[in-house]
Amino acid sequence: MHDVFRALADPIRRELLDMLYKKDGQSLGQLCGSMSIRRQSVSQHLEILEEANLIVTLKRGREKIHYLNPAPIHEISERWLKKYERKRLQALQELKESLEGPKK
Repeated sequence: MHDVFRALADPIRRELLDMLYKKDGQSLGQLCGSMSIRRQSVSQHLEILEEANLIVTLKRGREKIHYLNPAPIHEISERWLKKYERKRLQALQELKESLEGPKK
């Protein structure tokens, strides 16, 4: 999970994930076309995303095609976000009930 948080901390890597979300299955060249940084830098960012299992790659000839893997982000959602969301929703429900008074 540490690798996922480290990978998501960088805005360039989040932008790459957003690009793959919009159009999955892109090559390095396609991803570089929308970025204002060097090809080598994009490649390094993709390597970090792959190590964190946020993307998977498939070889197609000499090219690597990059695909988004949403599973680690889903795990973060399940572990960190949903449990806090439940408490907030419960607090809102209790507030609503106390403001509306007892049910008749």
